[in-house]
Amino acid sequence: MIETSQKRFLGPVIRLHPGDNVVVARTDIGIGTEVPQENFVCRSQIPAGYKIAAAPIRRGEPIRKYNVVVGFAAIDIAPGYLVHSHNTEFREFDRDYAHASEYRPVDYLPEAERATFQGIVRPDGRVATRNYIGILSTVNCSATAVQKIANWFTEERLADYPNVDGVVAFSHSLGCGMEMTGEPMALLQRTIAGYARHANLAAVLIVGLGCERNQLKGLMASEGLEQGPLLRAFVMQETGGTRKTIQAGIDAVRELLPQANAVRRTTVPASHLCVGLQCGGSDGFSSITANPALGAAVDLLVRHGGTAILSETPEIYGVEHTLTRRAASREVGEKLVERIRWWKEQYSVGRDVQINGKVSPGNQVGGLANIFEKSLGSSMKGGTGPLMEVYRYAEPVTARGMVFMDTPGYDPVSATGQIAGGANLIAFTTGRGSMFGAKPVPSVKLATNTPMFQRLEEDMDINCGEILDGTSSIEEMGRRIFDLMLRTASGARSKSEELGLGDHEFVPWQIGIMS
Repeated sequence: MIETSQKRFLGPVIRLHPGDNVVVARTDIGIGTEVPQENFVCRSQIPAGYKIAAAPIRRGEPIRKYNVVVGFAAIDIAPGYLVHSHNTEFREFDRDYAHASEYRPVDYLPEAERATFQGIVRPDGRVATRNYIGILSTVNCSATAVQKIANWFTEERLADYPNVDGVVAFSHSLGCGMEMTGEPMALLQRTIAGYARHANLAAVLIVGLGCERNQLKGLMASEGLEQGPLLRAFVMQETGGTRKTIQAGIDAVRELLPQANAVRRTTVPASHLCVGLQCGGSDGFSSITANPALGAAVDLLVRHGGTAILSETPEIYGVEHTLTRRAASREVGEKLVERIRWWKEQYSVGRDVQINGKVSPGNQVGGLANIFEKSLGSSMKGGTGPLMEVYRYAEPVTARGMVFMDTPGYDPVSATGQIAGGANLIAFTTGRGSMFGAKPVPSVKLATNTPMFQRLEEDMDINCGEILDGTSSIEEMGRRIFDLMLRTASGARSKSEELGLGDHEFVPWQIGIMS
């Protein structure tokens, strides 16, 4: 477990752990600036969020942040010098997984003390946070048709259905020219089926072409989907082509709208919340403000009986041992290690991707030297509680508490898997300023620093930079984030919803070859 301090940060630098040999610049620091709290003088120009050597670090020695190894010194580094990718070496090091050794059961709140929100209860007991009609394509060849069906339903045409949040298309680039059996096809089919079954979709149309490899009948059979009043399917080659399929889809949605509109929100326990955790455009403050604050909110959510999905497998690599130690069992811990090994030994061998060391240019500019340092912050989103289960991409999430889903670090792909698994809200931290929405679920944005929040306030829901400014603590911010989750789940529109984001972020993971 990575401990995060509740104290307020007021000095020019931030010490995160007594055992660290680096500190983090809270603001821009010039050459020659004395840092009396650490007893050194800055020998480099240090941008805010970057690391500074607080003690001599000899070549080959580990660099420690939160007392966790985030790299090794490539050269001798004297106190006061910038520590970044230019003098940091990325290499493997031994980690003791110690499966389940630090497992502690969740200290659940009594039922009478648990939070509630205003949700939409479906006839089968599932609880929705939004109320959309979804149009899904089996293959890219029906993508235009599903988009045109959805686009016909403008705000003006939906004005008589105030309880319907919209008609949204979920098109993608897959479905043909790919392996017909095995995990690539199974992954695509369970992703589509996860959306078709999602509580936030009051009704669903699925549109296929007819000759694709992802056959509509095969999809329905393999995923146990059955046509009915609220799930209708069309095959373009059988319906009469593009124009007739679009018209048939529009007619079907028009028939479904009155029933979809006949819903109301009622008080339900927070245990019905399932939150997908995302971070994008991370910076050097992600592990100090927004991510641990989101982790504090997750701890609250879990105590109230809810579920949080930590994901982005490349972005927990290097600190996965902090999760396996908290696993509910050795089996759960070993599932996580197996996923890491698949990425390292099969999926990304010899490729210039995050899990093999490098982070994106934006992360670099934000002060993160490599994937170990990024993972340090990314993992904090999951809070401090036990790891209850590990899922493959887009598998239905049935466990309560904090769980992990294997996904890439690319946010639209990762969030797509989480939503297919049942997430009904996305909480997204960002330091550089990611612009993201995720229909059919609301997405809330958590900024790591005040300058970015002020620059991009139209996109950001909460300024976790207040932790850096000394006006809030991690614990206080966690409570605010949890309260925001409840309000948003109850129908309050997030910033990304106000901007209309989310129409094009359905991106299933493409893991197989194309042919």
